[in-house]
Amino acid sequence: MRLVNPLLKLFVKGHVWLYQSTDGRRGSTMQGRKILLLTTVGNKSGQPRTVPVVPFFEGNETYVIASMGGAPEHPAWYKNLLANPDVGVQVGAEKWRARAVAVEGPERDRLYKNISEQMPNFGEYQKKTSRVIPVVKLARQS
Repeated sequence: MRLVNPLLKLFVKGHVWLYQSTDGRRGSTMQGRKILLLTTVGNKSGQPRTVPVVPFFEGNETYVIASMGGAPEHPAWYKNLLANPDVGVQVGAEKWRARAVAVEGPERDRLYKNISEQMPNFGEYQKKTSRVIPVVKLARQS
């Protein structure tokens, strides 16, 4: 198990607070990219956990990538949504409930290729790790 750097944890907590407290007016972009807040339920704690992630949009669909910078294991938020796929999503001021579904096979490969072409760092993350980095569709719930 990999321990998360306490400074990174503090930065993420501050980023989430800024994003939520300004209704997405601050913290909703980073380095020119949109940032999405993803709220999962902790698979051990049962408590809500919110993290900022870079989304990928294709048509009306929203995807997130469980890269963790190419680390050898999946991020905690991905493990959480595997245990409970009902998640909260916030993009800017817009908030909705979604069902998180891991995309697999040729569709995952196609999406990951498109994502890597738009954001080359994701291609580098896949090269760094032996695991297949998951692509997760956030299917909007009514």
